[in-house]
Amino acid sequence: MVYDLIIHNGTILTQNDTSDVIEDGMICVKGSRIVRVESSPPDTPLPVPGKGMNGDKIIDARGGIIMPGLVNTHSHLPMTLLRGLADDLPLEIWLNEHIFPAEGRHVNPDMVRTGALLGAAEMLLSGTTTCCDGYFHETHVAEAIYQTGLRAVLGQGVIDFPAPGVPDPSRNIQSAADFLKQWEDRSPLIIPSVFCHSPYTCSAKTLEAAKQLSSDQGVLFQIHVAETRNETGQCLAEHGVSPVAYLDQVGILDKNTLLIHAVHLSETDISTIAATAATVSHNPESNMKLGAGIAPVPALLEEKITVGLGTDGCASNNDLDLFGEMDTAAKIHKGRLEDPTVLDAETVIRMATINGARAIGLGDITGSLEVGKQADMVVLDTHRPHLVPLYHPESHVVYSVRGADVAYSVAAGQILVAQGKLTTLNLDEIIDDAMRIGKLIRLG
Repeated sequence: MVYDLIIHNGTILTQNDTSDVIEDGMICVKGSRIVRVESSPPDTPLPVPGKGMNGDKIIDARGGIIMPGLVNTHSHLPMTLLRGLADDLPLEIWLNEHIFPAEGRHVNPDMVRTGALLGAAEMLLSGTTTCCDGYFHETHVAEAIYQTGLRAVLGQGVIDFPAPGVPDPSRNIQSAADFLKQWEDRSPLIIPSVFCHSPYTCSAKTLEAAKQLSSDQGVLFQIHVAETRNETGQCLAEHGVSPVAYLDQVGILDKNTLLIHAVHLSETDISTIAATAATVSHNPESNMKLGAGIAPVPALLEEKITVGLGTDGCASNNDLDLFGEMDTAAKIHKGRLEDPTVLDAETVIRMATINGARAIGLGDITGSLEVGKQADMVVLDTHRPHLVPLYHPESHVVYSVRGADVAYSVAAGQILVAQGKLTTLNLDEIIDDAMRIGKLIRLG
């Protein structure tokens, strides 16, 4: 067989069902798929690549780590342009007095496109090859992401008040339906979705209609839920039940529902999530920064609930580096429970790879390095002072690696980052556009 891409001379963290680690590993790619994953000692001759979709491509990992591309299960990519706009505030004040007003004034197709490109560049350079996003003007996000080569589940935002691109709230479901239709078969890398903001910004009628739309179209339904204690108190006062129980009552929870944040959960809530097979996106850094609390992730995992990692938007994180998110996720739960064995490195890596992919409905496509799966992977340069010596690669990935250590990012067999540089995007142009829009936002 003639191969389009060969990556060799690295330690492979497969993230397959048995989390196999292959030393002196080699991966061969044909088209967009992985066709070989095996050991190839230094004295073994390499297969000869042919002139395929990438031309002649052989990547020497130089003894580094080869692992699945990371899966960011929650982002608001255009909010890269709101990074640092309002910090050190409670969620309700941050959202209602700063973010929503800024979005009302400045979110337009130009801002959304530029912010999405900036976010895609940041993710690719730090090893994320798949993301799950939700925002307004999402078709412009999709257009931007389409040109980057990133794999993405993209959700049109639904909310019960005038929003960018949907000034009439009565058309919020139709807007989402139009987005699904537009991107249904446009690209195998762009998977459309429906994103309801939250139970407190969407009525029961809106939630039910949006869920029915997503079910009819067979797409993921995304929603923020139980993010703050105030949200839980408000839901109890208005509906007499917790946010998770309320969503269950109105028929929202099932295997195609992604619950974002899920911080303030009771034991009953956790049992409900497990029983309905809904999945969870854990965003520890955003939760910490907004003072929202610490999600009971160990308890979720104990109930076999699929949990992925997300960064949230840059207005509340303030970056899209999933390696940093892994480090935080591992440590915060150890500190909270006073147990150093909680959320071990292998578990956290799976949250950022295969379980993240499963959480957003792509577990059969990406998230692990196995024959037949899409060639979504990254190569980490371990020739760095903070990565030497290397005893346990899983430990390094969680506790030592930074996004800047990514040497190569590959999605669907296409090399999108080579030797730490973007191959499909002009970063200088994106930064210039971002700075231009930032000046307008600063003026109010």
